[in-house]
Amino acid sequence: MAKQIHMNAFTQCCIGHHSIGQWKHPLDRPLDGYKSVHYWIELARILEAGMFDALFLADVHGTYDVYKGSREVAVRHGTQFPSNDPTLIIPAMAAATRHLGFATTYSTTYYPPYHTAKLFSTLDHLTEGRIGWNIVTSYLADANANFGLKGMMPHDERYDRAEEYLSVCYQLWEHSWEEDAMVRDVANDTLINPDKVHQIDFAGKYFNVPGPHMCEPSRQRTPVLFQAGQSERGVAFAARHAEAVFAIHPHIAACKAAVRQLKAALKAAGRHRRDVKYFPGISVIVAPTDEEAQLKLETCRRYRSPEGALALFCGWIGVDISRLPSGKGLLNMKTDAIQGLVSYFAAIDPEREWTLQEIGEYLSIGSLMPKIVGSPQTVADVLEKWMDEGECDGFNLVPVTQPGGFADFVALVVPELQRRGRMPTHYAGETLREHYFGAGHSRLEPGHVAHQALPAWKQKKSGKRKRRYAAHAR
Repeated sequence: MAKQIHMNAFTQCCIGHHSIGQWKHPLDRPLDGYKSVHYWIELARILEAGMFDALFLADVHGTYDVYKGSREVAVRHGTQFPSNDPTLIIPAMAAATRHLGFATTYSTTYYPPYHTAKLFSTLDHLTEGRIGWNIVTSYLADANANFGLKGMMPHDERYDRAEEYLSVCYQLWEHSWEEDAMVRDVANDTLINPDKVHQIDFAGKYFNVPGPHMCEPSRQRTPVLFQAGQSERGVAFAARHAEAVFAIHPHIAACKAAVRQLKAALKAAGRHRRDVKYFPGISVIVAPTDEEAQLKLETCRRYRSPEGALALFCGWIGVDISRLPSGKGLLNMKTDAIQGLVSYFAAIDPEREWTLQEIGEYLSIGSLMPKIVGSPQTVADVLEKWMDEGECDGFNLVPVTQPGGFADFVALVVPELQRRGRMPTHYAGETLREHYFGAGHSRLEPGHVAHQALPAWKQKKSGKRKRRYAAHAR
C-alpha cells in the first residue's frame, strides 16, 4: 500500500506571510481578512473538506529590522507585519469544524512555562484534543527588547533553556493531576480529590515552579509537539521532544539527508523514526493544465516585492546581506538566528553565484519553499516523488495567494491524490495526535521524555514502590 500523505496548511495571522507583495494581487484575500474571524472559519472549513490534518499557524513578536539596519523596508512591504495573535482564533475555527487540527507557534523565550501549560491545556479542551504546539526559541532582536530582555541569548543556550522549559510543562501536563482526580462526588460534596492533585515543586537553573497545574487533564494532556530547528542543536532537541518536524529543504536529496540525520539522532535519544512525522514545506501553484499554472505563476510574479522578501530572509538569518556583493558570502557567516538557512542558496545550486536581486525574486514567491507549478497530475507526481525518495511523511503547504491557493489545492490536487490512494477520504481518529499516529493514540507515547521528567512527589512514590518490590523479592 502506498504511503499516506499528511497535509498541513501553513500560514500566519498577517497580510504578507511567505509571498511578500501578493496583497496587491486581485485574487489574494481582502486586506482585512487576516483580522476577520469569518475569514479564518471559512479557511478551516475549506481545509477540513480537503482532509488536511492541521492548520499550522506561525507567529512572530518583532519586526524584521536587520536588512539595511532598519525595519523600514519590512514595514513598507508588509513583511509579516502587522500580525495578530493566532491562539485567539483557534477556538472559533474548532467550533466550526469537527476534525481539523490546529498547531500554533509559541515561544519559550517570551512566555513563562506555567502560562504556556495553561494556555495549551485550555486550547486542547476547547478543540476536544486537536491542538499542537510549534516550539520555538525565537530569533528577532527587537522582540527581545519588547519583552524586556537584554540582548540575544546564544543559539545553543536558548535550546538549553528550552529543555528545562519543557520539563516544567511536562510535569504540569502529565504529572500534576492524576487521571481520576476529578471525582464529582455529590454525596460527599467533593468535586476534586485533593490527594490526587499535586504540586510539582520544580526548581531549576532557569525556572522555579511550585504548581499545581491549573487545568484538569485534557484529551491529549500534552499538545502534539512540533519543532522546526535544523541546526545540529535543533535536530538533537527535536530527537528528544518532537512528534512532528517542520523543515525547509531546497530539493529531495536535502530532505532525504535531513531525515536520515534525524533518524540517527532519534536512535541516540532512544526513540524510533516512526515516533516523529517529518513535514517539509512546499509552495504549490496548481491549475487544470500545466500551461494555465505557469500563467498563474507569471501573474503572481507581477505583484511580488523582492526587497520585502529580502527583509524577511535577513531577519531569519540575523545577517544584513545588503552589504554583500552576492549571496556567495553567506557561506562563511555565523549567526545566532536561524543557522540552518545560511547555506540555503548554495544548496539550491552550488555552481551559481546568486545576486541579491535574484535572491529577493526567488524568495518573493513562497519564500524558501520549493515551488511546484503545474496541473493536478504534475503536482501529485512531484509530491509522490518527495514522499518516496525524500522519506518524508507529508507537507506543510504554503500557498502564494490566500485563501485561493488552499482552495485550488483542495479542489484539484486532493482528489488526484485520493484517486492514487495517497490521501484519505475520511478522518480515522478524532484528536490531532490520532491524525498523525492512528486511532487510539491520543496521548504521548510511553517512551517519550515527558514520562521521564518526574516531579518530586512522583519520584517519592516510585521510590516507595521500588523499596516494596525489593523487600518482597528478599
